[in-house]
Amino acid sequence: MTPQAIAIFEAARNELMLFGAFWFLVGAIDDVCIDLIWAGTCVYRRFRPPSALARQELPVHDHSGRMAVFVPAWAESAVIGTMLENCLNSWKDSPCRYRIYVGCYPNDPASLSTIMQVAKHAPNIRPVLLHHDGPTTKADCLNELWKAMIEEETAEEFKVKAIVLHDAEDAVHPEELAIFDQLIGAFAAVQLPVIPVRTPGSVWVSGHYCDEFAESHGKTMIVREVLGAALPLAGVGCAIERSVLGRIAAQAGNKPFDESSLTEDYELGLRIGAAGGRTTMARWTGRNGRLVGTRSCFPETLPAAIRQKGRWLTGIAFAGWDRLGWQRGIAQKWMLLHDRRSIFAAFVMLTAYMGLASLLVELCFTTANMLPVAPMPPMLANILLVNAMFLFWRLGVRAAFVASIYGPAEALLSIPRVVIANLIAILSARRAFKTYLRHCFGAPLQWDKTDHSIVPVARAGLD
Repeated sequence: MTPQAIAIFEAARNELMLFGAFWFLVGAIDDVCIDLIWAGTCVYRRFRPPSALARQELPVHDHSGRMAVFVPAWAESAVIGTMLENCLNSWKDSPCRYRIYVGCYPNDPASLSTIMQVAKHAPNIRPVLLHHDGPTTKADCLNELWKAMIEEETAEEFKVKAIVLHDAEDAVHPEELAIFDQLIGAFAAVQLPVIPVRTPGSVWVSGHYCDEFAESHGKTMIVREVLGAALPLAGVGCAIERSVLGRIAAQAGNKPFDESSLTEDYELGLRIGAAGGRTTMARWTGRNGRLVGTRSCFPETLPAAIRQKGRWLTGIAFAGWDRLGWQRGIAQKWMLLHDRRSIFAAFVMLTAYMGLASLLVELCFTTANMLPVAPMPPMLANILLVNAMFLFWRLGVRAAFVASIYGPAEALLSIPRVVIANLIAILSARRAFKTYLRHCFGAPLQWDKTDHSIVPVARAGLD
């Protein structure tokens, strides 16, 4: 290799690493700020983290009401029966009245048959057959469930207190309806933690969802609430006050869920906040001492995870920017930036990995005496050293949140799983960018549904 070629190679390597290192440092500072606010919140609450509060400390109200549970279903015959049976078993001793509205399509006879089989022996399950074939969007199905609920309210002369959202693969918690019943009224919406259950054959792909949700729903959502920023809803394990959703529906042609959105749940939470409604992340321990939340299995293969996260990124980072802009005050803008940085963060990770790969190649050639030893620029070396310290901090914080739910073994696995999470993030960002680019040239955004095969009742740890 000629001296000129060596100089060009080293310059390119340094630029790649400097670009990645600088923006990694910016992202690390952002994350540490959230860590510090969370820690300050724990200190303020007398050294007790939010996840340690017991349900018995909830305020007691005398305004118990009926819950309407919405479950949209398309091609869910493998899970919908188990999910509904689990709801009935889990909530059989619940003091709350409830009715489950299950949306299904005429051209999905397998799901319809399964739903009808369960509903035949359960009067509080109401199958809702849509008037058009599927698949449509999840929001379209939810809007049909809303209309069915309104019709029943009028016909039977009752008023629903809150609408609870669940997916067809969820394992619900026995105490969730009681928590919703106690908190709705004080809050416009309540979100319970989503607790992914790792499938046995997918330690890395399925497992990385455990790591991300443990930290996001254990820390970031708490910080958002403390700062007064609007909380996005996860679309499962959440309840919205009926009057709040009714006002949103009145402004949207009796369609409270936006059918043109790929992430209607995320946007709904922000719209509730923009309208002045308060949402809380309810982290409470149940009677068995375990965290109350919605447990479900996430994609266990790399292509399925990329497809799902590509849809999330398209809806939140690209379309969400177009549709929602930059709302309200500084705290809200910060959290929106935190959500939307994912695409750029994936690009930064890609350049950082490319810089690291070029450094490893150079070390191999240097070891073989094929290249002279090239010192790293002092500024780059210093930034990399600081980043290394931030990286150890980041891995330790994530492992701590994972350990609080899943134990020490999963906490240790969360450290190498960061590499898998980064790979999925890069490939998902690429998919989201291509999808949105096609949309900019006229292609409609389409709902890319995730396939489900397991309801984690046996592994949910609810007993």
